[in-house]
Amino acid sequence: MPADTIRVTPRARALAAAIRSTRENSGISGRELSKRLGLSHGTVSHWETGRRIPTPEDVASFLAVAGVTGKERQRLLDLARHASEPNWLTVGMPGIPQQLAGAVECERSASAIVEWAPMAVPGLLQTAGYSRAVSAAGGLTSDETERRATVRAGRREIILRDDPVRFTALIGEHSLSDRIGTPPVMLDQLHFLLELAERDNVTIQVVPPRVGWHPGLAGPFVLYDFPDSPAVVHFEHYSSGAFVPDDDDVQAYRQAVSRIRELALSPADTIDLITESASELERSA
Repeated sequence: MPADTIRVTPRARALAAAIRSTRENSGISGRELSKRLGLSHGTVSHWETGRRIPTPEDVASFLAVAGVTGKERQRLLDLARHASEPNWLTVGMPGIPQQLAGAVECERSASAIVEWAPMAVPGLLQTAGYSRAVSAAGGLTSDETERRATVRAGRREIILRDDPVRFTALIGEHSLSDRIGTPPVMLDQLHFLLELAERDNVTIQVVPPRVGWHPGLAGPFVLYDFPDSPAVVHFEHYSSGAFVPDDDDVQAYRQAVSRIRELALSPADTIDLITESASELERSA
């Protein structure tokens, strides 16, 4: 039988998302799936929310019913085998899809998110044009660039929906002065930041340069808080990343957030700086 999850791990969230999307893509209703597997509807529903972890055997039965084979079957079975493990390190480009699934589910389930982005605009605040420029500069194909821009736009719904997540973006000032894409793309991005900063659930603070050493110099990170499970820290790098739910690590990054915010401009001063950056770009364009 599936085991209850006391700590909903990032892997468990990724597995839940994969089960939910696979079932929906197969056209099978939750009740029909439960009937075919000989399980209660509540059990399958809990699989799709990450509240219960199905065994690898349960997942294998589910995949057989859904007609999933090959690499996708192996991917989901691998998630199931390790779903209860707290830390999750993915290495190399093949790991990115699973890591992205974990991040999307963390965003979807979070009650609050804090992101420290020293060198670029945080993903949840990126315009489609900015996202495309980043992907294109990374050498991705036009199809992959469009796919990532679409996914990025969908992820942003968590801060725009009726019950939005509280999102705090701590951004290095370099993110405003660097030119990602064409001047119109960057100008549109700056205006979008100003638009989002007006929302009650979004706080944007810029950290100026030359403020001395602080924990953020160690690299970018995201801190997720959940209403129903312990917090998680996510480190995303170019071709690898990690989710770390260890309580001591989480507390250390909460302290890092506090220190970075002490050095950051206030939200009001940040808006003034972004407005000034947009005006300078308009004059130079």
